[in-house]
Amino acid sequence: MIIADYINFSDYGPIVIGIIVGVIVLAIIVSCIKVVPQAQARILERLGAYRQTWSVGIHFKIPFIDKADKRISLKEQVVDFAPQPVITKDNVTMRIDTVIYFQITDPKLYAYGVENPIMAIENLTATTLRNIIGELELDQTLTSREIINTKMRVSLDQATDPWGIKVNRVELKNIIPPAEIQNAMERQMKAERERREAVTRAEGEKKASITVAEGKKQSAILEAEAEKEAAILRAEAKKEATIREAEGQAQAIRAVQEANADGIRLIKEAGADSSVITLKSLEAFAKAADGKATKIIIPSEIQGVAGLTKSIIEVAKEDGKQ
Repeated sequence: MIIADYINFSDYGPIVIGIIVGVIVLAIIVSCIKVVPQAQARILERLGAYRQTWSVGIHFKIPFIDKADKRISLKEQVVDFAPQPVITKDNVTMRIDTVIYFQITDPKLYAYGVENPIMAIENLTATTLRNIIGELELDQTLTSREIINTKMRVSLDQATDPWGIKVNRVELKNIIPPAEIQNAMERQMKAERERREAVTRAEGEKKASITVAEGKKQSAILEAEAEKEAAILRAEAKKEATIREAEGQAQAIRAVQEANADGIRLIKEAGADSSVITLKSLEAFAKAADGKATKIIIPSEIQGVAGLTKSIIEVAKEDGKQ
């Protein structure tokens, strides 16, 4: 037998229906409670018309009348567009891809301003880029990225303002010129690198030559200074030796004369007569004459005796010859 045959559903019908209704009511209440997270916004529509914009926090809506399905991110967003063909002022066709950084500032305008905002920004970017590049030549396009970025940002920001979008930055990601121009640019860059290398090598050789010449000059100066100092030292040494030799001779003569003077003084003290003193003076004169002095001063007292001595020497020489 089946157990269900013994259950009388008529007794539990109201309870089951009450539970079902309670669950449905609870589900409806829960569905009417919405929590908006940080950096997001929601658009509340009542009977299809815009009612209000929900910001961060908990919100309630009327069931079956209100609708809050449009979620909008308030974070800064980045979109990378495919390369767009553009023509420069000098009729060169190139391809440029751009990166746009934008942020939604008015969720209502963003939700109702344009059907597909990203596609609208892409088309607007391509049009603006063609207008700006069309006023520049190829060389200006390759060297004026910052100027192009600024002009595009200002133009796009003004155009997207009615859509509740603020363009914060625009960057030219790649500028792709035609293949033949790329080859010509590569050859030009190679020639420029070779020129810089040659200039650097020449400057290095020049600096090396200057360094070597300065080294030789410094070496010659040092050698000349060393020779000069050596010559000065040799001259000073020779001068010092001459002075020392002259001083030695002078001291020797002075010592001999002092000794003779002492001897004469002793003779005088001993009481010797004038003839003995005269003979001692002649002996001292003879010893002084044997020296190397070129000038001898003879006292007046012994000049006569010296003449007599000379005469005696000459007579002795005459006798010797005979």
